[in-house]
Amino acid sequence: MSTTGLYGGTGPNGDKGAVIVTEEQIDLVVKAIRQTPIIDNHAHPLLKPDIVGRHPLLSIVSEAHGDAIRASVTAFPHQRAVQQLSTVLGCNATWESVVAAVEERRSNDYNAWVTQCLGGLQTMLLDDGLDNEDDVFDFSWHNNFTRTKCHRIVRVEALAAEIINRHCVAFDDVQPLDNVFDNMLEEFDTQIKQALSDPDVVGFKSVICYRTGLAVPRVVDIAAARESFSDIITSYSASGQRFRRLQHVGLNDLFVHRAAVHIRDSPGRYNKPIQFHTGLGDNDITLTKSSPAHLQEFIRTYSTVPIVLLHSGYPYVRDTGYLATVYSNVYADIGEVFPVVGRHGQEAIVREIFELCPWSKVMWSTDGHWFPETYLLAILQAREVLETVICDFVRKGHVSWRSAIQLVQDILFKNANNVYQLGLDLPESDSSDLESHVGRTDLKPSRPSDLAVWSAFMRDKPAPDFVRISWLDYTAKPRMRMIPFRRFDRLLRSNQPVDIGITKAALGLLQSDSIIPGVTATGEYRLHPDFSSLKVGPIEGHFNINGGFREKDGETVKLCPRSQLIRAIDRSASEGISYLIGFEIEFLLLQRIKLSPEDEANKASRFRMLPNDGHAWSTSRFYIDPTLPRLIRDIVKDLENAGIEVEQVHAESAPGQFELVLPAKPPLEAVDDLLHARETIAGRATGAGYKFTLHPKPYGNACGTASHMHMSVSASADSGYDESVYEHFYAGILEHLPALVAFTYSHPSSYERVVDSAWAGGRWVTWGTQNRETPLRKIEGSHWELKCFDGLANPYIALAALLMAGLSGIVKEKPLKWADCSIDPATLTQRQREELGISKVLPPNLQSALDNLQGDEALIRIVGRDVVARYLNVKRAEIDSLKSLTDRERRENVIEQY
Repeated sequence: MSTTGLYGGTGPNGDKGAVIVTEEQIDLVVKAIRQTPIIDNHAHPLLKPDIVGRHPLLSIVSEAHGDAIRASVTAFPHQRAVQQLSTVLGCNATWESVVAAVEERRSNDYNAWVTQCLGGLQTMLLDDGLDNEDDVFDFSWHNNFTRTKCHRIVRVEALAAEIINRHCVAFDDVQPLDNVFDNMLEEFDTQIKQALSDPDVVGFKSVICYRTGLAVPRVVDIAAARESFSDIITSYSASGQRFRRLQHVGLNDLFVHRAAVHIRDSPGRYNKPIQFHTGLGDNDITLTKSSPAHLQEFIRTYSTVPIVLLHSGYPYVRDTGYLATVYSNVYADIGEVFPVVGRHGQEAIVREIFELCPWSKVMWSTDGHWFPETYLLAILQAREVLETVICDFVRKGHVSWRSAIQLVQDILFKNANNVYQLGLDLPESDSSDLESHVGRTDLKPSRPSDLAVWSAFMRDKPAPDFVRISWLDYTAKPRMRMIPFRRFDRLLRSNQPVDIGITKAALGLLQSDSIIPGVTATGEYRLHPDFSSLKVGPIEGHFNINGGFREKDGETVKLCPRSQLIRAIDRSASEGISYLIGFEIEFLLLQRIKLSPEDEANKASRFRMLPNDGHAWSTSRFYIDPTLPRLIRDIVKDLENAGIEVEQVHAESAPGQFELVLPAKPPLEAVDDLLHARETIAGRATGAGYKFTLHPKPYGNACGTASHMHMSVSASADSGYDESVYEHFYAGILEHLPALVAFTYSHPSSYERVVDSAWAGGRWVTWGTQNRETPLRKIEGSHWELKCFDGLANPYIALAALLMAGLSGIVKEKPLKWADCSIDPATLTQRQREELGISKVLPPNLQSALDNLQGDEALIRIVGRDVVARYLNVKRAEIDSLKSLTDRERRENVIEQY
């Protein structure tokens, strides 16, 4: 066995006992460098073959343009590129020979040449926001040349410019510019949210470095942003020119902040990174404003938003390494310097990054664009330089050969896989014999670990008393288990399971904890916490995580309500469909009555409505009790601390009735937020001496309480709202609505609200634009509201059924055969209803709704027979359990439970 040096040596402290590093161990490091597949975390699309010849090939190794690029032939990066390309192409080592050979490869078989140039890439994350978008291939075309599918990086400025241009075109000199600005910003917000839920999009990118510089202020100058926007609209709408370049005071900062806010507020798998161009660029950049150090305040402001600093920040490499070291949410990309920097500079860059920065914070990219040769050179040079630098580290004892292999696999594959949540496995062919030598067991990276999410969440937060793992059963009763914080934290940090054994009867219980027929107390599920739902609250001293049920072997339980919604989301994503969901939380506060023994014996009511002291819909004087304003304030603050934004709050019609509006989010997060908000409101209301209830209609002479749901559906993040898509979706829901209400109006008391002409959605199966007397209200475009949904429904099951029904409408291209109903359908004649396609009414009671569900074979098939069967059994047993109660007792029962 030959040796190549000492690992450890006497060391900086003079310690003895050197460890020999063998050539065989160095060979394993080299093998890892040469064979580990690469996740290219930042690249751009390739030019189409008939376009590629229009651009100078010299630009593959230079950021210079115009006359300046001519001098690049005397630069070291160019000379090195000639040598490497001539070797690959088998031609003379002159630029002229290389150009001729490249053109021949392109003309003979362009795809074969691209395949060779991109060899070794696992996947590419493509920023397709460059100019000349019509000249390049779509991002999905690149799937032909990578081991796994490619993904998109959405460029913030390109998205904003496209939206602004649409408003320039549509501007008519009549609309107030402030209104146009607000509409534009709302559209931008919606597009960002759609991108967050789009499985093809894995991150965002800002080129603000090129536009107004990286010194992004902590607070946006909104007045300057509005003024800049007004200037754009008036200039471009008059000229008829296309607005393309966003480089305006206030506006650039505004869009970057808005994108970061939405990323910050999207937990778990939707917490996608935002990349920043830093340093190295063409002469369009102001070099003194391109250091990533200018971003420090922005980084602090959005401490939970993953931020990737591109291009090593060259020449501010140490600034990049420092920021990635001291901020948990910052990562250093060492792309583009391969191949536009000379080899000696590339080696210095790698060494400087590792002077301070942990390798777990470093990733690599090609920044390949337009020409396949940029990818080829970047991959060749990166592997060469890593081999030189990393093997030198090993030989000098700076890092062990085992850790060096881990370093290589981390920066080329694992780090990007984790940060962008790609869920890829390091291919067995590339890891198996290395694993056998090194003894590692963590070569299959996926999403951020539960411990990583937990550690990031706990940062700067006081320890709670308990961590609760929650679920919702088939009666929509919230249930949970509490684990003392110290035990939970210890289990997680010692890599022990934190799941909980729960009886299988849990999904077959009534509110009274009695088991329905056909379900027994034998067997056990495992309740697994989903750390993407981790939140502070809902009461002081608690953290909450929503859980999903699994079998002991890890298989998902089909009957699990939360898993049902995840299944519906995944099924939709496979068809390229994504959603945004927003809930209105209507709730009623009641007075608690202390009963005398005589009243107890007579079973008097323990609750009553608050006195009506001028309380009305949206009234400003809702504070009949001075504790109410403080209560509402505390609820909103608690939700903000939990990361749940409240869009607005107002009084509803009944005394003590309020509505709290949550923003649109991807479906799973929307339901998680809804349930957490309800628990938070209930906790605060109880502490203030009130009884919180979601009872749909506790008092016949007062306004009912619902949980209206807002929906939007899109085929992709960048195609907007396609009318043909969303009309098919809502047609699918309307077709099955008489059965779907068994899920959305899930309790006998729910049907006390199914009345006409009461702003409650009415009884007729139809839709109407801004019509609150229809169960489906179209608001604008794809944004519709479902009114026949109340707080007694299990929103996981109900939303899953709605999404699956709507998706079936898209897949089968069902026509929206109902015409837009513009007035209260209850006031129409029979003939008028027929002309609008209105022929059905909603079922009058839960039993009828369950019968409709049982008879809707198509809906049963898409929702799942097991789930529907269990749901029918639970609900019928629930109906039977209420038969012996008086009306007052049934009302009290619902108020107590919900």
